[in-house]
Amino acid sequence: MIDERQCAHPRDVRHYDTEQLRADFLVERIFVPGEVALTYSHYDRMVIGGAMPLSAPLALPPCPPAGTPFFLARRELGVINLGGPGSVTVDGERFSLPRLDALYVGLGAREVIFASENAAAPAKFYLTSAPAHREAPHQLIRQQDANTLHLGAAETANRRTIRQYVMPDTTGTNQLVMGMTTLEAGSVWNSMPCHTHTRRMEAYLYVDLDPAHRVFHFMGEPQQTRHILVANEQAVISPNWSIHCGCGTSNYAFVWAMAGDNVTFTDMDQAPVETLR
Repeated sequence: MIDERQCAHPRDVRHYDTEQLRADFLVERIFVPGEVALTYSHYDRMVIGGAMPLSAPLALPPCPPAGTPFFLARRELGVINLGGPGSVTVDGERFSLPRLDALYVGLGAREVIFASENAAAPAKFYLTSAPAHREAPHQLIRQQDANTLHLGAAETANRRTIRQYVMPDTTGTNQLVMGMTTLEAGSVWNSMPCHTHTRRMEAYLYVDLDPAHRVFHFMGEPQQTRHILVANEQAVISPNWSIHCGCGTSNYAFVWAMAGDNVTFTDMDQAPVETLR
C-alpha cells in the first residue's frame, strides 16, 4: 500500500492548523520492520519511503498512482542505507550497501530486492524516486566517494558536513538529486539562512536524533512561515514555494532529495533572515 499526498496552494496553507500541516506535509511512517512503506507526493511526482527487511528480503512493489506495470518503468531511484549492513539486487545484480552508502538505480529496472545481512540489526534503506525520461546505468556511491562540503560555523550553531550522493556529476540522474547533511555536536540549525527553489520540490528525512529530542522544521512562504515538530526517522515534504530549514533540540542529520526542472544544487532563491515573518 502506498500513501498519496495531494498538492496545496500556499494561500490555503496560511490557514492550516497543526493537524492539517502534519497531515499534508509530515511523513511519520518511513521504516516499518518487514515492510516497504512508500508515500507518493504530487509535488513533482516524487516518491519517498523506506524498506526495512528482516529475515526475508523485500521486493520494491509497483506504484499504483504512477499507473505503470512495475515501479521503475518510467522512474529512477535513489537509495541510502541508514541501518545495518544490507544489499540491493537490481535485475540479478547485487550491490552491497553498508551504512551510509548509496545506490542510484536507473530507468527500466524491473526487479529491485532489498535484504539485510542480519535481521537483528536490519538495514534501513531510505528510498526517493522521481520520473525519468532516459535510461542511465545503476551506480554504487560509497560514502567516501560522495561530493563532500564543510559549511557553517560554531558561532551560528550550524557547523555541518554535506555529502552529495546522487548528482549530475556523479551519476546519470535525470532529475533526482539526493544527499545527506550531518550537523556537528553543538550545532542545531540547518539551511539557515533559508531559501526556496520554485523550480523543484524537496523532501527532508531527519535521522540520528535521540528519541527524547525533536527538530522544529520551518516551512511556508518566507513572509508566512509555519513549523512542524519532527521526530527521528520522520520526513517532511517541502513544496517548491516553501522555505525548508530546521532547528533541533540537539544535533542530528537529515537526508535531502529534490526533483523538478533543475538539478543544479545552487539553484535557489535566498530568503534573508531579516525578511522572514
